[in-house]
Amino acid sequence: MTTPPDGLAQAVLAGGCFWCLEAAFERLRGVSAVKSGYAGGQRPNPTYEQVCTGTSGHAEVLNITYDPKQIAYRDLLEVFFTIHDPTQLNRQGPDVGSQYRSAIFPQTPEQEADALAVIGELDRDSVYDLPIVTTIERGATFWPAESNHDRYYRRHPFQPYCLAVIAPKVAKLRAKHADKLRD
Repeated sequence: MTTPPDGLAQAVLAGGCFWCLEAAFERLRGVSAVKSGYAGGQRPNPTYEQVCTGTSGHAEVLNITYDPKQIAYRDLLEVFFTIHDPTQLNRQGPDVGSQYRSAIFPQTPEQEADALAVIGELDRDSVYDLPIVTTIERGATFWPAESNHDRYYRRHPFQPYCLAVIAPKVAKLRAKHADKLRD
């Protein structure tokens, strides 16, 4: 992973299909860049086809470059836990396999502490009826996905998967986090 410019930070999150995450996080104030990719597996520089087999150990992830003066990491986690179901093990809706797991890849000890605290708060407050299965995976390398995955939802808004899976997540983002959206 590249080092972000001075004053910016990076977050790496896995919550199902990376197209879904990208469509939500690119709309947030303070987010300057998003990049779909892979993390958490054994193979260096994996391809989409290799990750899709579910045997590489990688998850589809989103690398988010953000300005912590405009949006806090905990705010990113709040959005993350709103737009996917962290109680589903190795799946999100129609997408099934370990590559679609719910995972947080902390980039700093502070991010790890925040992730653990947020999960603890969600559990304590019984926000979900089932236990949260989101994993915290330290030290994983981010591998960028092929460029044809970039801005997928923007380029294919009427594709059936986008209409059925991504559009409802974007609507949920708008309804629950309007205060965090770009003007």
